[in-house]
Amino acid sequence: MKQIVIAVAMVSTLAVAGCTTGEKIATGAGVGAAIGGAATHTLVGAAIGAGIGAVATAVIVKNYHNGWCTYRAADGHLYRARCNY
Repeated sequence: MKQIVIAVAMVSTLAVAGCTTGEKIATGAGVGAAIGGAATHTLVGAAIGAGIGAVATAVIVKNYHNGWCTYRAADGHLYRARCNY
């Protein structure tokens, strides 16, 4: 089980490499929910995993990019600005 968790975390990191900050956080929440649900076999575990995944991803993204996040403008273009959290 430990190897599956590590593999999922590595694949999710590669999958969100070109996404906006919000998309990365949503993906982190999804991966956390999947891992929490698989580990506990309950909806509560999935919900807790989603929360942990979202918060951890937000912290990692903010710290990895020195406080700068990537956002999508209304016209679809990506831009970087200071993280608002």
